[in-house]
Amino acid sequence: MNILFTCAGRRNYLINYFREFLDEGDKIYAGDMDITAPALADADVAVCLPSIYDEDYIPSLIHGVEALKIDAIISLNDLEAPILSKARAEFEKVNCHVLVSDDRVIHITFDKKETATFLESIGLKTPLTFTNEQDFITALDEKRIGFPCVIKPRWGSASIGIEFPQDLTEFKLANELSKIKLKRTILAKASSEDINEALLYQEKIVGKEYGLDILNDFEANYVGTFAREKLNMRAGETDKAITVINDELEGIGRTISQNLRHIGNLDCDVLCRNGQYYVLEMNARFGGGYPFSHEAGGKGVACYVAWLKGEKDVSKFIQYYGGIRYSKCDRLIQI
Repeated sequence: MNILFTCAGRRNYLINYFREFLDEGDKIYAGDMDITAPALADADVAVCLPSIYDEDYIPSLIHGVEALKIDAIISLNDLEAPILSKARAEFEKVNCHVLVSDDRVIHITFDKKETATFLESIGLKTPLTFTNEQDFITALDEKRIGFPCVIKPRWGSASIGIEFPQDLTEFKLANELSKIKLKRTILAKASSEDINEALLYQEKIVGKEYGLDILNDFEANYVGTFAREKLNMRAGETDKAITVINDELEGIGRTISQNLRHIGNLDCDVLCRNGQYYVLEMNARFGGGYPFSHEAGGKGVACYVAWLKGEKDVSKFIQYYGGIRYSKCDRLIQI
């Protein structure tokens, strides 16, 4: 079995986790537009890919899939997921599984406005959210929202461009600057879908922050929720955390799974304020917090490998323990 990770970036840990469960002779390919991406060094074969926005991206990828006999593609980038999802049928013609969710799921999770609408529709709490600055100011005048608040890209990734204004003056300045800077980021292409409402204005929830890995099988059936309390963040990713067993968080995970019907792993952020849980974001991929789940017994990558090989029973890979504290650290590799 040959697996290709696209937009591999710095996800070395995922490559090495997958390697634990592959058979001798199976190969891991890692692709990125930057041939110096660290994850490529841990793969069996490194592949230099075009930009995901290059018109030749999908044709080049399909050509590579055929030439290298790739059985499955796993994307590690929010911006790429919609592109791969739309091209799924083309990959199926060359017998390659694209392990991303369908267009509906990608639309809900990638568009943060749609995320908020979806969460409210299934009875879960989420921060009060606006895409129009005047609507935000009206809510402010009516005391339905206050400062500090959150300004962030509607089609966002990796905590790029998030601001936390403390008053109206700072809000207006941050808002104008965010509009200017957004057009210079890697989010510009995605934001062009509705550039006039490409920013979100959101209630800031203060409380304990949790990360969830919500795992579905490849038929979108619920498998499990693996939760951790975030103790420290670094560059938009969980840096330190402690695993938790929590019935309410498990219930949130199950509710999202059964209504969203995503494929594989869903990375999810939750905040708890005064005993109430608010779901902030959902990312239909492996997130930066996955290692905390894996090390505590929620081995989603092992389930992926088993499902790819036609196995149904993955219970031996789902033995999750709470109360285990982990911290990330960097390592130096030759590229």
